[in-house]
Amino acid sequence: MSGAAELFLGVIALSVLVMAVIQVGAIVAGLRLARRMEQVSRQIDEEIKPLLSNLTAVASEAARTAALASRQVERVDALFSEVTARVDETLTVARQFVGGPAKRGMAVLAGVQAAFSALKGIREASRRRRNLRPGLDDEDSLFIG
Repeated sequence: MSGAAELFLGVIALSVLVMAVIQVGAIVAGLRLARRMEQVSRQIDEEIKPLLSNLTAVASEAARTAALASRQVERVDALFSEVTARVDETLTVARQFVGGPAKRGMAVLAGVQAAFSALKGIREASRRRRNLRPGLDDEDSLFIG
């Protein structure tokens, strides 16, 4: 064999050796990366499990609070409905009172006022008649017999 062929065989052998070292290095790096990924995965699991349990507790508490709030809103709605119904009922009774007995009471008051006006008119008419009678003086009008 010639020197050039031996040189090329040496270069090829060296290249194969370098490739083998690189491949072993890559395999070792891959194994280290796999172990590190496993550690990170375990760590994430350990940190996320309590977080997930806390989130679950918060979510259940939020659901319970929402249910309580919903019940309170329903109670308030029922209360306002009842208050509205009672106010309507009260207004209806007030209208009936104003429409019925109050009108009658006003009519009675108008009748009493008319009676007083009539009595006042009669009194004034009798005064006018007394003033129109000739010959009667004030002393005669006071005489009873």
